[in-house]
Amino acid sequence: MSKSDSAKHDPVTPSRRDRLRPLELVGFSAVLAIFAGLVVMLTTRDWVLALIFLGVAFIVSVMMVALIGLGGKPSDEDDEARKDLQSPDDVWH
Repeated sequence: MSKSDSAKHDPVTPSRRDRLRPLELVGFSAVLAIFAGLVVMLTTRDWVLALIFLGVAFIVSVMMVALIGLGGKPSDEDDEARKDLQSPDDVWH
């Protein structure tokens, strides 16, 4: 491995915003789930039913946030990394 190859594949430390992004998405899903649980609780006055709806709403909202996140356009860095994976070097071991 030459020096230019090792410089090309140095690890990148993610920023604080990048590290907290999953927590934001889970928090958003939790807020949606709490809202659904409160609506069911205030309409039926049944704690068990409200907890069931809260759990189901949390799971569904996590799934939807993940699917929407997968559908986004990749960044320029991701495109470059994919090009590197699709066209390997000339030397095969």
